[in-house]
Parts: sequence; C-alpha cells; structure tokens
Amino acid sequence: MDTTILMIITGFVALAAGAAGGYFYKQNQHRKTQEFTEGKVKQVLADAQKRAKEIEVAAKDKAIAMRQEADTEIERRRTELRREDDRLQRRRIELDKIIERIEKREQLLNKRQSQVDRRANEIDKLHADQLQKLEEVAAMSREEARSVLLEEVEKEARSDMARVIRQIEAEAKEEGDRRARDLIALAIQRVASEHVSETTTSTVPLPSEDMKGRIIGRNGRNIRAFEQAAGVDVIVDDTPEAVTVSCFDPVRREVARRALAKLILDGRIHPAHIEKILKKEQDEVEQSIVEAGEQAAYDAGVPGLSPEILKILGRLKYRTSYGQNQLHHAVETARLASVIAAELGADIEISKMGGLLHDLGKAIDHNVEGTHAGIGADLARRYRLHPKVINAIASHHHEVEQESVEAIIVESADAISGARPGARRESLEDYIKRIKALEEIANSFKGVRESFALQAGREVRIVVKPEQVDDLESARIARDIAKQIEENMQYPGQIKVTVIRETRAVDYAK
Repeated sequence: MDTTILMIITGFVALAAGAAGGYFYKQNQHRKTQEFTEGKVKQVLADAQKRAKEIEVAAKDKAIAMRQEADTEIERRRTELRREDDRLQRRRIELDKIIERIEKREQLLNKRQSQVDRRANEIDKLHADQLQKLEEVAAMSREEARSVLLEEVEKEARSDMARVIRQIEAEAKEEGDRRARDLIALAIQRVASEHVSETTTSTVPLPSEDMKGRIIGRNGRNIRAFEQAAGVDVIVDDTPEAVTVSCFDPVRREVARRALAKLILDGRIHPAHIEKILKKEQDEVEQSIVEAGEQAAYDAGVPGLSPEILKILGRLKYRTSYGQNQLHHAVETARLASVIAAELGADIEISKMGGLLHDLGKAIDHNVEGTHAGIGADLARRYRLHPKVINAIASHHHEVEQESVEAIIVESADAISGARPGARRESLEDYIKRIKALEEIANSFKGVRESFALQAGREVRIVVKPEQVDDLESARIARDIAKQIEENMQYPGQIKVTVIRETRAVDYAK
C-alpha cells in the first residue's frame, strides 16, 4: 500500500513538473514571437522611412524639372509676345501712313468734287439754254415735245406688240390645231361610230282611218282610259292613218306607243284590256331598260356598276338630243374618252366611266329639279362612285370647276361625239336663233361695224372700224367675243372668231 501511495505521489509530482515545464515553454515561445514581431515592425519602419526618403528625393527632382520647364515656357512666351508687340508696332506705323494717305486722297477728291460740281452746274446751265433754244426753234414746250415723243413711241410699241402677239398666237394655234386634229382624228377613226339614223318616235301607224274611232271609243271612253293608265296624251288629228303619243317622260311614251301598237294589232280596245296590255308592256320596257344598261356598260368596257346605275343608264335608250340617241352617245363618249386618255397618259378607267355616265341625269331630269349635270353628279355621289368621276359628270358643261385632266377629257369626248358629222340634227328655228345670237354678241362690242355668221354658225367674222380699233385692240376684241360666246351660248364643237381690220387710203387725181 505504501508503494501505491508512493506511485500516486510520484505521478502527481511528475504531472506538476510537466505542467511547470509546459508553462515555462509557452512563456519562452511567446517571448520569442514577441521579439520576432518587434524586429519585423522595426524592419518595416526602417524600409518605410527609406522609401519615404527616396520618394521625397524623387519629388524634389521632379519639382525642379517642372520648374525648369515652366521657366523655359515662360521665356518662350515672353519672346513670342515681344515679337508680336514688334509686329503690331510695325502695323500701327503702316496704318498711320495709310490713314495719312487716305486723308490726302480725300482732300484731293473733295477738291475734284468741287470742280465736278462746278462743271455739272455749267452743263445744267448749258442744257437749259439748249432746251430753251430748242423750244424756241420747235415752237413747242418741253412737255409738249415729250408727249409727242411718248405717243410715237407708244404707237410703235403697240404695233410691235400686236405683231408679236399675232405671231405667237398664230404659232401656238397652228401647233395646237395640228396636234388636236391628229388626236381627235385618231380617236374618231378608232371608235368609228355610225351616223344618226334611229330616233325615238311617238307616232303610231294605223291600218285604216276607221281605227281612230275604235281608239277613241264611245264618248271617248277608250282614249280617256288609255291616257289615264299610261300617263300620256294621245293626239288624234287629221294626220292620215296615224295617231301621236305625247309625253315628257320618254319611257312612259315608249310604253304607251308599244301598248297602242299592240292594241291596234289585237283589235280589242276596251279599258280592261288596255290596262292588261299596258302592264305587260311596262314590264317588257323595264326589262329592256335593264338589258340596254348592261349592254351599254359592256360595250363601253366599264364593269362593276351597281344595278341601280345600270337601270337609270338604260333609260337613256329612249332619250334623244337633236336626233342623237343618248345611250349610243354615252357609249361613244366613253370610247372616245378612253382613246384620248390612252394617248395623253391619263387614267383610262376613270375617263371611260365618266364618259359613259356624263349624261346620267338626262334619264330623270324631267322628274327632278336642276341641270342634268348636277342631277347626274348627285346620283353618282349617292352610289359612291370615284370622286373624279363625280367631278367629270358635274363639270362637263362647266357648271363646276374641273379638278382633273380626266374631267377635261370627258368634256372633249362629249363635244366630239355631239359635233362629228352626222351626229345630230338641228331644227331650222334653233339654227336661226343660234346664228342671230352669234351676230348680236359680235355687234354688241364697241368699234364693230358689221358681223357675219358663216359655215352654219361654226365661224363668225367681224369687221371693225379702223379709225376706232387698232391691231392690238382687234386681238383683244376677238378674245372677248370668243369668251362671251362660251359663256352665253350652247353649241356643238367650236366657233371660230375672226376680226378683220382694213385701212384704205383714197385720193383723187384732178
């Protein structure tokens, strides 16, 4: 047991010795680490002090170098400033010399100006003396001589101006007429329509004079029933074997004509049968109107029109103007417009449609107030046609302003179709009225002695008084008369206005 206690004691002693040794070892290591750290710090401080000294030395050297460069630059600038100052000094001296020379020149100029003024005064005095002498010699004042000279110069200038105007107008007219003739001839040749030979008639032939009594009926019963149902007037007069159907509406007149012809052929003329035949013929005419409108659109090459437009267009089949069938005229105008548009590079489709529909208002103008151009434009606007087509319809008689070249083409094609040989017939009464109106317009101008309408009203020649109208005034009168004819008259084609001024010198040998 003593041994065990001894071992325990020995163990405690050893443990205490180990702990003491470890403590002293740790203290020793700590001391060494601290000494190493202090040495490192001292080394770093020494290196930093050394680096700082090196940087300080380098900074001083750089500052010295920059100071030297600055001194050098300052010296260079001072040198340049001295040179510039010297140059400015020289320029100042030169400017002083120039100013001195200018002052001397101004003095010289003033002296010369005084001399010039004296000479000018002398010249003015001499001029006044000369004018006074000329006035004494010419026996007229300065103003009188000036007015005489101005009159002579004005007369000569007006003569030259009139000659130039005539020359320019002649050249322009010759070239314009040549090109227009070529274009119109080409268009007419390509369209090549037939002459007017068909007209809508309102005369119904009878097989015998006895048929008039059957048409009238007992106490006029049949004719009254027919007129009331058809909306027309039936004229039974002394015309042998014929009766006349009269009505403002060409469609109603055509229905009545067909129905009366059927009744005469059938022989049964009484109120009940009259209404039946009229209803049947009304349906047939309506169908023919639709077919005529569709055929006209096909012939003119204008697709896509609404059925309502085609139906209104077909009514022109029974409308004539100066003997010219209006539906044929519309198709011909569309063809002519397409040819002219193709030659001029305009819109062909717009021109064709405008030409076909330009007289659309004539189909209903007896039922609606307004001109046929305005009515047709309203119809086209209602069915939403192209704005250029609407303007072409509305402006083909210059009731509104033309807004496109296609509108002008439609107007030209309309005039060509109506004015070509054989297109229309004109009554003697209308012809005489037109001739008188031409001569009255020409005679209304001041200085006109007499006027003559020639070539069936296609030309008017005006003889003026030479003592009242000079050459320039003659050209102006011709233009004014042509303009007034355009504004106040309706006529096919064009009218040539020729003003003739003749001066005669007469003397007698005794």
